[in-house]
Amino acid sequence: MTTTAVLPAGAPGPVTDRTVIGENLSLPLFRTLSGVLAGHPYLKVVVDRIENTWHLLDTAVHPFHVNYIATRVLGMELAELDSCLDAFNASVYMDPERRFLLGVLSLHTDEDAEGRDRPFLVLETTEADTMNGRLLEEFYTFVRHRVDGRLPLLLKPANHGQEHELAAISDVRVPRILGHQLFGNRTRTPLNPGEAVGRLRYFRTLEEYTAEADGLGWSDIVAMPCLPDDVPRVAGFLNTSPGTPLSHTNVLASGWGIPNAIVRDLERMVDADVLDGAWVRYRVQDDEITIVPLAHAPTLDAPAWHQQRIRMEPPLLEDVPALWLHRLRRADGDRYGTKAANLGELHHVLDSRSADLTAFYGQPRPPRADLYGHLAARLGAKDTTPEELRSLAADFVAEVIAAPDGVALPFALQHRFLTSSPAVQQGLGKLKMALELDAVEVLDALCLHLQQLIRNTPLPEDVSRQITQALPGGPATGRRLVVRSSSNAEDLPGFSAAGVYESITTVHGADELLDAVRQVWASLLSPRSVRLRHQAGISLDDTYMGVIIQEYVPADLGGVLVTCNPTRREDFRNVYLNCSPGSPETVVDGTTLPLQYLYNTVEGGGRTVALGSSGQDLPVGTRDKLARLALTGRLLQSHFSDTDLDHPLDIEWLMTDQGDFRLVQIRPYAL
Repeated sequence: MTTTAVLPAGAPGPVTDRTVIGENLSLPLFRTLSGVLAGHPYLKVVVDRIENTWHLLDTAVHPFHVNYIATRVLGMELAELDSCLDAFNASVYMDPERRFLLGVLSLHTDEDAEGRDRPFLVLETTEADTMNGRLLEEFYTFVRHRVDGRLPLLLKPANHGQEHELAAISDVRVPRILGHQLFGNRTRTPLNPGEAVGRLRYFRTLEEYTAEADGLGWSDIVAMPCLPDDVPRVAGFLNTSPGTPLSHTNVLASGWGIPNAIVRDLERMVDADVLDGAWVRYRVQDDEITIVPLAHAPTLDAPAWHQQRIRMEPPLLEDVPALWLHRLRRADGDRYGTKAANLGELHHVLDSRSADLTAFYGQPRPPRADLYGHLAARLGAKDTTPEELRSLAADFVAEVIAAPDGVALPFALQHRFLTSSPAVQQGLGKLKMALELDAVEVLDALCLHLQQLIRNTPLPEDVSRQITQALPGGPATGRRLVVRSSSNAEDLPGFSAAGVYESITTVHGADELLDAVRQVWASLLSPRSVRLRHQAGISLDDTYMGVIIQEYVPADLGGVLVTCNPTRREDFRNVYLNCSPGSPETVVDGTTLPLQYLYNTVEGGGRTVALGSSGQDLPVGTRDKLARLALTGRLLQSHFSDTDLDHPLDIEWLMTDQGDFRLVQIRPYAL
């Protein structure tokens, strides 16, 4: 056993390095050297193929494999490593004749036939490692011979490429476990990081929640199997059933800056510690979720959002025509709504190919000056100039996706309709008065009455004519149309409005089209949407609804991607993608538990996080297409994120029965 006193970079004084070289690994030694990640002890491993030995790194001293190899094995200075970091990484993670094999051993437990805990080890590489089947088998065999034989050892492929390589190797020679098998049934899963002090309200059923929903306030932490989309603004969320970071409720949690997690053993904790109704400190981190009871009810200040008002530009209500989406730009959001304006901007990006879609990769990522070389590799190019790279990126995006066709109805049409009805105007006046007086007890009744009025009030003839004639040929009975909301009070900093407004996806003929438009307009006045905007300081006078009318496009697959890792915000590599057969709405509204993937848009590769309700993974060819879609989302981030190039996007998409992708919504992801 080798132990040495070393001084790791940046440390204030001597630290004992307990790194072991060449010794077999027992469970006590593992625990001595390991750290903890996502609740599991783990240990970094370096196999030196030339020296035929391995290094078990002291996690507290050596957080990075490559730093250890460069400085402790090869005698390099850190400055020298930093100057050639990408080339060095390629030599240890991608070279098929590499000297070193790098990985992580993690300790897990399951139950044996008698219900006793049984520890086992899992060996895996980093997600960017391109080990072929021969190297994976060699790595596993080397470690297996040096680990306590009483501990089962499984290899977890780190990406889809490794899964493919292992398919040709017997699982008797290399026993394995996939990521979704290992983590799909985790007891605790972070969804949105944060911390809150509040009163825990635990509901075992939706009926229990519904009975108490009106009494929930900003200091409550709501816990139940699956939170409904209309949950009010509270201090925190807790789910006891599986979910996804891209559900509507988690997008709300992200936008509101409140903690959210899956805690499947919450009922046991609630019963054991009598937590229902108790004041607790609730904290969600990347690797830990804690719920700590408080001895006394704390004195809480009102949340920041009570004082911080959302600012928005007033809508423009002059009489402008319905326009095809491709004629809109982002600046038209004050006439046609944010969703329509962003889709118009997407048309412009795809048609003109003049936007710089590489800017995200031009950001410094110390010690790297930029990531242009990685982008060139992802696009299959070498030795390109910045101008050539921008052209390649624009061409790639135009090959992968299309913007949806459709027509946008302006705010002016809704304004003309609202002002045409004295009854609607009277109802709006009563609602404004109630909001000014903060008469919350009458808000719901006023909103529901207004919605009913809007759905049933006849449209002025000129308004109905402009709607029915918006699409060429009119709303022919044989065509199925989709009518989507496009408000100016959504996708704002601090106010996402995810899932708040309605869209109608089964519309046939003129009568159904007019009904659907009124229904979308009415959703602007739902009790929930009015309350949320009022809490955020958004005036009812400044809020209008545009409408998008599109021809329905059948989809084999639909979903949502965000150009970040929602549970690890510092991760600039990965894009998180959810999907399920059919419409993307089933992903965001929680009716289907989706397949979940992470795709690395820097070094490449992807991995399956969860199989969702389907229970089986997508074919290799489809997953490869999703990797191209993920990279496209990252490239679009360069244009749509404006000055903050690291601000991720939230993109709804579908894959048609022809296998091509259409984006149906693109907006900033609520952070």
